[in-house]
Amino acid sequence: MELSNFVMWFGFFLAAFSVVGNDVIQTLGTFLTSNEKKIKWYVLYAFAATIMTAALVNGYVNADIHYGRLDKYIPELTPDLYEWYYLIPPFVLLFITRLGIPVSTTFMILTLFSLNKVPNDIGSLFASIFDSSTKMGGMINKSLLGYMVAFVSAFVIYISISGLTEKRYKKNPIKSDHYKFWVAAQWMTTGFLWFQWLTQDLANIYVYLQGGQNMSVGSFILSLLILLGLLALIFYRRGGNVQEVVRRKTNTSDIRSATFVDLIYAIILYIFKYDAIFGMDYQFPWTGNLPMSTTWVFIGLLAGREFGIRIRTDHKLKKETLKEVLVDLGKVSLGLVVSVLLVVIIKVLSA
Repeated sequence: MELSNFVMWFGFFLAAFSVVGNDVIQTLGTFLTSNEKKIKWYVLYAFAATIMTAALVNGYVNADIHYGRLDKYIPELTPDLYEWYYLIPPFVLLFITRLGIPVSTTFMILTLFSLNKVPNDIGSLFASIFDSSTKMGGMINKSLLGYMVAFVSAFVIYISISGLTEKRYKKNPIKSDHYKFWVAAQWMTTGFLWFQWLTQDLANIYVYLQGGQNMSVGSFILSLLILLGLLALIFYRRGGNVQEVVRRKTNTSDIRSATFVDLIYAIILYIFKYDAIFGMDYQFPWTGNLPMSTTWVFIGLLAGREFGIRIRTDHKLKKETLKEVLVDLGKVSLGLVVSVLLVVIIKVLSA
């Protein structure tokens, strides 16, 4: 096997393992937490695997397995692009994920595939981070906006409804005759969210297979089986170390609360994906087809939710809550810093 083909497939496997292990918990974390004591893991897995298969088959049939997120990268994704150092980011991401740190796989992996657009001198390179017209700067800008939109939206929503929802849920466990309704509601919102996430983050994995260009049926089936196998491992392990970020948050084990988290997150991802608020014509300050970090959106959502709940129910913001939110923000910021450093290192190696 040629080095480029080895790097492509081994890189795909490493990226898939890292992305599924790190990012899936953003989307399915509350789903796992609120159902793990009542429903077998393989039933939950079958649900998620069915949607993943549908998303991948739909993308493959329409020759757009990355759902437009790699449109700006496709011309450069040729076989001779894949050198050995393209394996470094997924290895680093895999190590960080094992530590239970939720980091942005978008920054960690996709910044690597715009090396030819990265300036050679350090000063210009760091300046490009803040330039939204560059691929790296555009992704960072869109992701930071995602964090702010998610934080503000969740804060406003939860400070408005927590008195009727979270406070009530903590005092009144769900009644057995209401449970089936909430199971159906959560599974529908989770399914919607899971599909939105897949169409955003599949790009972070399939970038290693040239964005799915000219992929044979056999190669597609192999890639699908790899992803389904890794997803099964995550469900079997109940989410792994990163799942603790979800478990620490207020009331996320309650299926009613989890349903609201999933719904809000799905709507925010939908808006960023289509540049639209369900058909409304509005000019957003970001590019829809440009990849973004769903990790930043998720962390922003949890932070805004936690602030809203605490202020509404406790009538104050405790130091512990502020510290936890800042720690989570620090973790994803660490991923951004590591991503930039990797770009610098690999830029030197490729010179």
